[in-house]
Formats: sequence, C-alpha cells, structure tokens
Amino acid sequence: MRLMGAVLAMIWIGGCNQPDFNPNLARGAYPYALHTTETLSVEVFREGTDIVIVNATAESWSDATLWINQRFSLPIEGLEAGETRKLSLDSFRDDLGESFPAGGLFATRRSMPVRLVELQAEEDGPLVGFIAIRQSESQ
Repeated sequence: MRLMGAVLAMIWIGGCNQPDFNPNLARGAYPYALHTTETLSVEVFREGTDIVIVNATAESWSDATLWINQRFSLPIEGLEAGETRKLSLDSFRDDLGESFPAGGLFATRRSMPVRLVELQAEEDGPLVGFIAIRQSESQ
C-alpha cells in the first residue's frame, strides 16, 4: 500500500513539472521582419497573472494580434481608443502551443516578466510597441 502511494505521488509530482504545452493551441511564429521601433502611448501593467492595457491614444484597432516578449501572441477582436482591458497571460501562446509562464499560486514554472508588448493590426502590417511598465520586485 505504501509503495502504491509513493508511486502515485511520484507520478503526480512529475506531472506538475510539465509546461502548459498543447500543440493544438499553437499560434504563428513572431514576425521578426515586421518589427519596428515605433512606440505608442499605450501602457501595459502586469497584475499577477494578468496584464492591464490602457490605451491612452485616440487610435482604435480591430482584429489585431498582441505579442509579448517576441514569442507569445493572442488574437484580439480590437482595442478601442481610451479603452482599458484586462487579459489573462495564460491566454498567450507561442508557435509550439506553450502558454506564457505567468506564475501564480500553483505555478510549476518560474514566472516570466513582461518586457516587450507589441500590437500587429494587420496580418502583414508592422508591429507597434506599447509601453510595458516594469513590475517592482515586491509585487
């Protein structure tokens, strides 16, 4: 009975160390050729396992893709002028289907900082940068 319990515990612990990886949820690779240095007055704050986007511009976008750290992306229906939107970092996926390592209470992977946030408004359009507000060490 103890042996069975030990085996089950080892399987459970081993399963917890796997990244959130699902090839069926894979998105396209980051379009390096479309990267620009243009930055807009759109601020992105990290709140735990979420990001909050504050669009302080008079510009709106529809059917866009958000990119984080030149790896993880999330298609969005749009971002309106003056809009504030909260998005879960777990929704962002890379080209292999791995989710953004957001951390959290039961996280099995180390949390990754949000350093670069970009928006791609058109499929082949240039990316524009947003201002990622650095999270303090105490948060």
